[in-house]
Amino acid sequence: MVDPVPLASGRDADVFAIDDRRVLRRYRNGGDVAAEAAVMAYVGGLGFPVPAVYEARGTDLVMERLDGGTMLSALIAGQLDALAAADCLADLHRRLHALPPRLGERDEDRILHLDLHPDNVMLTSRGPVLIDWRNATEGPPDLDLALSAVIIAQVAVDGEHPLAPPAATLLGAFLDRVGGSLLTVRDRALAVRRNDPALTTREREQLDAAAALITSHW
Repeated sequence: MVDPVPLASGRDADVFAIDDRRVLRRYRNGGDVAAEAAVMAYVGGLGFPVPAVYEARGTDLVMERLDGGTMLSALIAGQLDALAAADCLADLHRRLHALPPRLGERDEDRILHLDLHPDNVMLTSRGPVLIDWRNATEGPPDLDLALSAVIIAQVAVDGEHPLAPPAATLLGAFLDRVGGSLLTVRDRALAVRRNDPALTTREREQLDAAAALITSHW
């Protein structure tokens, strides 16, 4: 691998272009990508839309280079409305939770992404593709849905965020599509989100308001 070109940076990883078909995702603060690669390979083998994984070693994950942009960028550009985005997010959850668990410690467990939001959905020529599987685990599907709702709600309650109004519309539409059973795990989702080391202090302070906004929809 020679001189990869910087392509993008996230909260805890940088992405480099290797060539026209591969990218390198490298975590800045250590960790092992083996578990992430394993779950991506598993769900991809069952037909779920994820980038193909070519190599996983230490902090480095070499994956398929996707065309298109994120759902978030499409929302910002006005190329996608909040209702269509809600349909897509709900459908990705439904499709993921329909898959048999890889580990299956409990019969009711399913694979959970735990970071499924518009900035982690790529709108490609082959359809929506879900990226960033570092938080993936297995557990109750409602937890996955609730965490997505919390992440969207945090934007919706941020009065200084330019996307607050569309995020509020997206949240309401998403909750309408996935139902109210996620309220039973709302507090657990809040705890997961609160313990995310990548969150800023401001984002943690928004969690109570985000929880109240979710509850207000029922």
